[in-house]
Amino acid sequence: MKRSVWVLILALGLVPPAHPQEAKPDSEVLAKIKALSGVIEAKEARFDPGVFREAYEVLIEQPLDHRNPDGPKFAQRFFISHADWTKPVLLETEGYAAGRPRESELVRILRGNQVVVEHRFFGKSVPSPLKWEYLTIRQAADDLHRIVAALKTLYPGKWVSSGTSKGGQTTLFYKFFHPGDVDASVPYVAPINIAQEDPRLYHFLRNAGDEAVRKRMTDYQIALFRREDEIMPLVRELAERRKWTFSIGLSEAYEYGVLEYPFAFWQYGTVKPSDIPAPDAPAETLFGHLEKTNAIYYYSDQGKKAFEPFMYQAFTEIGYYNYDITDFKGHMKTLKNPTNLVLCPPGVSIAYNPVPMQDVHRFLQYGANNVIYIYGELDPWSATQIELIGRTDAVKIVVRNGYHGSRIKDFSPEQKDLFYSSMEKWLGLELERR
Repeated sequence: MKRSVWVLILALGLVPPAHPQEAKPDSEVLAKIKALSGVIEAKEARFDPGVFREAYEVLIEQPLDHRNPDGPKFAQRFFISHADWTKPVLLETEGYAAGRPRESELVRILRGNQVVVEHRFFGKSVPSPLKWEYLTIRQAADDLHRIVAALKTLYPGKWVSSGTSKGGQTTLFYKFFHPGDVDASVPYVAPINIAQEDPRLYHFLRNAGDEAVRKRMTDYQIALFRREDEIMPLVRELAERRKWTFSIGLSEAYEYGVLEYPFAFWQYGTVKPSDIPAPDAPAETLFGHLEKTNAIYYYSDQGKKAFEPFMYQAFTEIGYYNYDITDFKGHMKTLKNPTNLVLCPPGVSIAYNPVPMQDVHRFLQYGANNVIYIYGELDPWSATQIELIGRTDAVKIVVRNGYHGSRIKDFSPEQKDLFYSSMEKWLGLELERR
């Protein structure tokens, strides 16, 4: 019936002719963003309704080398989610690529604006050609400083910086190089590694859980090595299903995944000690458990490509870890001297400089005020957490039985009181307690 009516309407010419949609005029927010120095492009971005009224994706021109501002440039992406010009601003310091704006728990607490900055060399913020020597913590901090200086002409209120994991590290590096830019910093689960292979991570994994759990994990890994030929068809099927390729070799990637398993096990808590299969379990059960940790993905070509900039930074400045193979030397079929250097960009010189992280570590202990460090007790990255020595006005909160996903919502009542009272003191604002 409805289709017949529309046919009649069309036949009688009663439908008005289509006109091109008129261009939507810029909002005041968008017009002011476009007028900022260095902005190349700004366009509307999707956002979750709630705190924000509008959101924009912005490209700004940045020097590849901030010490040479007249040299080569690249476009860096960031997102602005606008609530009110007078409200606080949460600066999310991404360590990787940035996605569309989402309300974080901190911005809901602040009831303010949010700026999410994509890290240089990730996502759409990639210089061409790639000159890896300019991927440093100093250059990334200077990127943030330039963006914040521009945006403070629009948002004169309080500023809080925050990031998670590598993004949390970026928050702290930014604090080190530009300590006066923001009023408070809240890095989530941010390790402070002080060596290319920080030995504290090995110590953590050797002592995580109780002795029975550690033995169960080791027995499981040995079974994965011993039964590799039996499990390999399942690895191939996974690779085909996920469309993963492995330039380093499928067997090498599988064995790296087995070595990565304990770190992946403890980092997110997606699998529990009671889930660990017995060594004589069916091959499908053994591999299914490993698959839940996603440990093999990082050694696929797709995983390597996504994390190459991070691995470059890890092995040249910010530190990482390798594997203790003491228990597995007689069981690995392919790997002889495994090292996560295999994840670094191919053909690029890798030389570790210990000085930046030593300087950052010293500053955080002696000079970094108005910082709340958040860690998960069971997260391996908590092994290299900052140790406060009472020289700064800073707070550290460790979530009991928490993993890499530990957040403010997971705090105990006493920890929440400490968090809110500290933030309110530093910002001079009354916050919405959750």
